[in-house]
Amino acid sequence: MAKTVIVVIDGFGIGAMPDAGTLRPGDLTADTCGHVLDHCREAFGRPLRLPVLGSLGLGLVHPHPDLARRTHLPVAAGRAALGYPGADTFAGHQTMMGADFSHVTVARLADHIGEVTAALEAAGHRVEPLAGKPLLVVDGAVLVHDNLEADPGINWNASGRLDDLPFDGPGGILAIARTVRTVAPVARVIAVGGHADGPLARFVRAGEAGTVGLDTPATGFYRNGGLEVRHLGAELDHTRQLPDLAARAGIPVTLVGKAADILACDAATRHPAVATADVLTYTLEAVRAPGDALVVANVQETDLAGHQQDTERYGHLLEQVDAGLAALVALLDSPGDRLIVTGDHGNDPTIGHALHTREYVPVLIHRPGAGAVELLPDAGSLADVGATAAVSLSLDPAGLANGRALKPGRHAA
Repeated sequence: MAKTVIVVIDGFGIGAMPDAGTLRPGDLTADTCGHVLDHCREAFGRPLRLPVLGSLGLGLVHPHPDLARRTHLPVAAGRAALGYPGADTFAGHQTMMGADFSHVTVARLADHIGEVTAALEAAGHRVEPLAGKPLLVVDGAVLVHDNLEADPGINWNASGRLDDLPFDGPGGILAIARTVRTVAPVARVIAVGGHADGPLARFVRAGEAGTVGLDTPATGFYRNGGLEVRHLGAELDHTRQLPDLAARAGIPVTLVGKAADILACDAATRHPAVATADVLTYTLEAVRAPGDALVVANVQETDLAGHQQDTERYGHLLEQVDAGLAALVALLDSPGDRLIVTGDHGNDPTIGHALHTREYVPVLIHRPGAGAVELLPDAGSLADVGATAAVSLSLDPAGLANGRALKPGRHAA
């Protein structure tokens, strides 16, 4: 029996990729991990307490005075390029699970207003532009707009206040988003419902590259409780992704946090959650269950702290994650077990904007029973993380649409 657990610290980058400055030249200085460590040492008067991330090899792939440079745990440590355009949670997770997302279509809503309007009107909705801007108001309540939290043109949103209409059901926010999805060429359409601090039109602003959308963090959706989110992705062959591959082999699959919202697997047990404490609790419960297991968990609050440019909150969340990882390391102690800690993109809260940053992410693998600490070669894609997890579950990674298993290159000094 063996368990493989993938913990994705959302928005946890370890330094800019070479093309990070293509859209925003300043992003070439992005370093979510390093900048959070530096800021928090100054703000707290002490270094962040990250003993487990250090022992998993974070300091080997991102040298920093506040991270251990040596470890006695049986780990393999490296870093991964993203393997998809931009920096996006949905594309990151789909890629990590084995999808080929290298050809995501990038499009502004402004360039597709006609077909989106026609699809919504054909579905019986009333549609009008908002004050001449290139975004749509549907049934007087839901905004269809460019997503401003990812790189321009990666995603569109359908956002509404739950005080005005329901999230589910006929005429609800999700139904409107599903209609938009039928004609959208982008990676995902995100249905978002929440409790805002005022009318949504107050929070509309221009983004980069001609995009216009809702400043979702400014609305209060993330602060006010009751948030409802559904990610409607571009069509993929989910049978060639890791969760489905594992389920068909009889391995129980559990998806936790945002992973439960955005990954497809009919056989999976799902525990959607935003609070980090809940994500860690569900993950530990799945690991404690007897038998084989694949668990994919996403810690979303780090990404939210990045969007809010709240570096100190980001640091506190990393300490909370570290404590949870300590419990996972203690539980995953059989030779076939694997704990893989990684990210899906960067989200540097010190960079001066509230968008994701295109960074390498860590790949930290705890391997009970293995020998020396080993360094991994750079992964060309997050898909290599999924392929590596497949091998740990004795699955053939050729069953995935993308990715090659990582093999340690050399022993750490």
